[in-house]
Amino acid sequence: MTLYLTRRPRLRPTLRLRLTLLNGILLIGAGAILVLLAWLLVRDALRPTDELLPGTTVLLADGRRLDAGQWQRQLVDAASRELLAKGLVALLAISVVGVAGAYAVAGRALRPLHQVTSTARRLGEATLDQRIGYSGADDEVAELAKTFDAMLDRIAGAFEAQKRFVANASHELRTPLAVMRTEIDVTLTDDEADVAEFRRMATVVRDASERANGLVDALLVLARSEAQAGRRLGRKSECDLADGTAAALSAVRREMERIKLQVETELEPAPVVGDPGLLGRLAGNLVENAVRYNHLHGRLSVRTGSDGRESWLVVGNTGFEVDQADVPGLFEPFRRGGRERTGARGSGLGLSIVRAVCDAHGGSVRVLAQPGGGLEVTVTLPAADATPVVTATAVVTTAALPGAGAAATAD
Repeated sequence: MTLYLTRRPRLRPTLRLRLTLLNGILLIGAGAILVLLAWLLVRDALRPTDELLPGTTVLLADGRRLDAGQWQRQLVDAASRELLAKGLVALLAISVVGVAGAYAVAGRALRPLHQVTSTARRLGEATLDQRIGYSGADDEVAELAKTFDAMLDRIAGAFEAQKRFVANASHELRTPLAVMRTEIDVTLTDDEADVAEFRRMATVVRDASERANGLVDALLVLARSEAQAGRRLGRKSECDLADGTAAALSAVRREMERIKLQVETELEPAPVVGDPGLLGRLAGNLVENAVRYNHLHGRLSVRTGSDGRESWLVVGNTGFEVDQADVPGLFEPFRRGGRERTGARGSGLGLSIVRAVCDAHGGSVRVLAQPGGGLEVTVTLPAADATPVVTATAVVTTAALPGAGAAATAD
């Protein structure tokens, strides 16, 4: 025969129990003090024979004659005993009623906390829509319930954003893979395919693989930046935003020449302390986006600078019109102006990475929609304690000659 021993639930020092005990101790203590004070007052007040002459006697109702002092002592003792007896009974009754009332009141006051606990236990990915919805008095408990509901709203939003991110990322990765497989299958099943056809297929596969590789790199940078947000950076050194911006402009020089952009640069020293790789990716994303989403004979302006407390990078460009109300959607992964970016040029992670890098370095990013189309993105980061030696000279180049193209120069 097997015996199963069940553990009895032990009495836990819950908040309700502690509040009840505290209230009971205070109530009993206050009652005991009142009874003691009443007892002392009665003993001091019952002194009717103190003003009588010694040897004075009193005649009682039963015919007995007692010395006034003896009668007084009997009177005080009887009154004291009666006061103590009735006072202790009243104190016991008040204590029982008070403790029971305190237990009930504490339970009612802490009911929202039980709702918070039960809601937290029920929470799951499929029940994130549940809320406490406290409607009682506007006190600390109500504030806690509202804070918990607000936290659930943020968690639900994060879950939805994560779902969209995973879905869009899988779609973006699946597209180039599908293109590569389709090209390979079509070419291999074509018995008449020649070397030129195989070269065309190889070119398509290479472009698709580069797109998938770029997306994977962007996802890794985004994950690395978000992981360091609010924490100490893994790599930290003094660098200049002007250097990274100059390198980013040099990398897209050919594309700027191809679409004949009018470029204005003003690269003043912008010293910061942080991860050089992430800061370089930040500048690269802003410049690449400004060029990628520009138009023929458009404009591009890039400025860096510092006032000793903050360093900034400002990138402005012409391009398609964006409503200012759609600007927050620009920071959503795989979105552009509130619309899905899957299948469009680029990975759709540019500004998401910029915001994550800014958060990791304790900075901020602000985007303004320009009248007539285009954006102006301003990144502000804490400046380095000491301004480094100037490594990027400020050069302003404005070129818009027909057919000549334009290029930004920042040495």
